[in-house]
Amino acid sequence: MFKNNAPEEKVSQDALNSNNIIGKGSTFSGNIQTYGNIRVEGKIIGDVISKSKVAIGPSAVIEGNVLAQVAEVEGEIKGAIEVTDMLTLKPKCKILGDIVTNKLIVESGARFEGKCKMGQGLSKIELDQKGDAKESPIKKVI
Repeated sequence: MFKNNAPEEKVSQDALNSNNIIGKGSTFSGNIQTYGNIRVEGKIIGDVISKSKVAIGPSAVIEGNVLAQVAEVEGEIKGAIEVTDMLTLKPKCKILGDIVTNKLIVESGARFEGKCKMGQGLSKIELDQKGDAKESPIKKVI
C-alpha cells in the first residue's frame, strides 16, 4: 500500500552532493545534465544544466546555453544563460547571449552582449530522467 522511497531519496541526495569537472584542455561535445555542481575549465559544445552551481573558469568556453540555480562566470559563454538564484559575472567574463536571473552581480570589466532580465525566469529546474537531451534544454530564454 505504501511505497518506501528511501533508496531513491538517498540517490538524489548523493547526486545533489556530486562535483563534476571538465578540465582545462578538454573538449566535451554534447549536452550535460547534473543534479550536482559542475566546474568548467575546458570547452563544451552543447548545453549545460545543473540543479546546483555552475562555475565557468577563466579558460572555459561554452558554445551553448547554461541553466543553473547559481552560476559564476569567468570565461566565455556563446549562448543564453538562465539562473534561478544568483549569477556572478567576474571581471574577465564574456557572454554573447541573453541573461535571465533573479539576482545579478557584475564585477568591473565583465562584458555581455544581449538582453538581460532580472527577477523573472524559472523557479525550478527540471532534468530529463532518461538523460536524453536531444533538444536544447532552454527552449526560449527571453
